[in-house]
Amino acid sequence: MRYLRNSELWRQLLVSLLFWVSAVLAALFCFPGQTGCAVFLGALGLLVILFWLFFTVRRYRRLEHLAADADRLLHGERSLDLSQYQEGELAILANELQKLISRLQDQSDRLQKEKVYLSDSLADISHQLRTPLTSLNLLLARLPGEAGEEERRRLVYEAGQLQQRISWLVEVLLKIARIDAGTASFGKERVDAAQLVRTALEPFCIPMEIRGQRAELQIQENAGFSGDPEWSTEALGNIIKNCLEHAGEGGVLRIRALENSLYTEFIVEDDGPGISPEDLPHLFERFYRGKQPFGSGVGIGLALARMIINAQNGTVKAENRTEGGARFILRFYKGII
Repeated sequence: MRYLRNSELWRQLLVSLLFWVSAVLAALFCFPGQTGCAVFLGALGLLVILFWLFFTVRRYRRLEHLAADADRLLHGERSLDLSQYQEGELAILANELQKLISRLQDQSDRLQKEKVYLSDSLADISHQLRTPLTSLNLLLARLPGEAGEEERRRLVYEAGQLQQRISWLVEVLLKIARIDAGTASFGKERVDAAQLVRTALEPFCIPMEIRGQRAELQIQENAGFSGDPEWSTEALGNIIKNCLEHAGEGGVLRIRALENSLYTEFIVEDDGPGISPEDLPHLFERFYRGKQPFGSGVGIGLALARMIINAQNGTVKAENRTEGGARFILRFYKGII
């Protein structure tokens, strides 16, 4: 009986009864000698109204059940079966509600994953910064007590190296955040392969000279691709940095570049110990810490390189050389892959 308290239902019922009474009175007035026929028509009209009332109440009941299902959804229940609603307008509404449920569930799952990812990332960032900061604090604490000029000079140099590492970490993290947020702008212009390699190598010339390292370049003439020179330099520089850290004293860095009808390829190799097979599949994962130390750039430098290359319709992969050492293969494709 609670459905009879519905004002909309009452209005429809009153209008129907008004038409029914009007029809019966009109029949009695127009056909005064046909009272039985008027009574029959009146009974038939009343029966139609009762049928209408029955199906309307049933319809409101199904709407109530649908509203209850939606309420349970809002309170976190996910195992709702809306297939019970048959063909008709309610079935269309139930189908749209099912789509909404699926979309909300996907968004909820994605937000939960992002929440976990953010928590893990903050922990990893703290770990990445805590190590050099702790070392820097220890060095600065030792500095006042060191009387020897040579030892003080060495401590100052190590402190400067740690400061540079911290600055590099913060800079890379900010660049990753820009790409994640979609605010990084990638240009589209002709990038000359030879110029790109020279620019990426320039910051490492002095460290390479100090460590007795050398670079062997084999660049195809006029090779290049369409991309952003600055971001591409960042990506190639991070890979070069990783290779130089593994090449060791007197190591050799080899860089080749060639262009064909499909892509422009850069191959960067070192003659270090290579990469552990267990770590190869995870090498470009952000903040990955494998069994084998990858150097100071592990976890974010290579991850940033892959993000930049992928954003410019490219791919990057790593493998071990049969002669020893690691090989990185970068490809910038001319068409969409």
